Amino acid sequence: MAITVLRGGRIIDPANGVDQVGDLVVQDDRILGIDVPIAGEAETIDCRGNLVLPGLIDTHAHVFRYVTGRFGLDADTCGVRSGVTTLVDQGGPSCITIPAFRHYVAEQATSRVLAFISAYLVGGLEGHYYPELYRPGCLDRDATVKAALANADLVRGVKAHAEIGGFERWGLEVMRIAAEIGREASLPVYIHFGQLWPSPTENVLPIDPDRIFEQTLELVKPGDVLAHPFSRHPGGFVNARGQVHPLVTEAIARGAKIDVGHGSHFSFAVARHIVDAGILPHTLGADMHGYNTKVPHPPATPEIHPEEGDHMFAGAVRFSLASTMTSMLALGIPLEQVVPMATSNAARMLQMDQEIGHLSAGGVADVTVLHDERGRWTMRDNEGNEAVTDRMLRPRLCLRAGVRFDADAEILPVPLAA
Repeated sequence: MAITVLRGGRIIDPANGVDQVGDLVVQDDRILGIDVPIAGEAETIDCRGNLVLPGLIDTHAHVFRYVTGRFGLDADTCGVRSGVTTLVDQGGPSCITIPAFRHYVAEQATSRVLAFISAYLVGGLEGHYYPELYRPGCLDRDATVKAALANADLVRGVKAHAEIGGFERWGLEVMRIAAEIGREASLPVYIHFGQLWPSPTENVLPIDPDRIFEQTLELVKPGDVLAHPFSRHPGGFVNARGQVHPLVTEAIARGAKIDVGHGSHFSFAVARHIVDAGILPHTLGADMHGYNTKVPHPPATPEIHPEEGDHMFAGAVRFSLASTMTSMLALGIPLEQVVPMATSNAARMLQMDQEIGHLSAGGVADVTVLHDERGRWTMRDNEGNEAVTDRMLRPRLCLRAGVRFDADAEILPVPLAA
């Protein structure tokens, strides 16, 4: 029997209404409690000045490594080695590749790895370079429903796209099929707004980017997730006139959830506009992948993709779920509202709030410890916008089922002093 004491940190557990300085006690792979008496030997970790949180949950990851080409990152690099205990791969596996995802990623990783299954047969391949792979004929509704139900322990939702030029070519058909998959499998649909990719010039339908949100909302059911609210691209939460789309509040009232999906889409300018309108995300989602994160390409892949063109994001960066949390702080969102986005809210989105996202006695010992630093740092987005923050969250370590992992991932950002 091994006992670990995380001593003297600020323990924040939104699911249980806890926010106090104390000692979190872990026995083997379970939470024993806060400030509970212990008998015998214990490993003590000094957490004074740190935040002690339920294990962070990244609701938007891309970790189908090798199978998705340069797109997929190593799960544990994004997970436990970055202070994150649970990852949700968004759209990497499909009904065809979900067995490979289970065997080669979910079962091999130390991090808990889940998935929102792709509505497309090709899943998250480097097919973003090839729009012809993302069309109505490249979906199989029945097969995807069957695969989702057969892998219910792993598949927590369905990934769909409101992008890649699809609206210009066949309107709502792909989104309509994805919505049917979600309804038949009783799973939330994660809808990717935020980028109208270049599309073929022939057979192009007239498209008003501001109508994408309106048309997609017709298909949204309670629990579905609207991603990339702070996107710098048209077709999302902010219209061409720079105004928050009037239907956003209606979508929330109807039970839709909002995930940041930080990635390369994130704009501080757009985010401030939306936050000032009183609209906050429910969950965070770092959205790191091989096109926006500084990592070596997988062996045997070309340095320059033959179809790269305008698809490659300008300048890979370093970021993490913790730095995404810091971005929210820089926008003026209080820590007490940010922590649930990466813990209890995320667990509810996954319909797993009885298992993860909390520090209840007897629960699995998934715990994240963050440095909570004061100073002045500059944060930049992919547009070159800057935000100055006086508070920086950096991962120190996590416990995954009671086992300690230090945050030593090479992808972790180096803060820039203001």
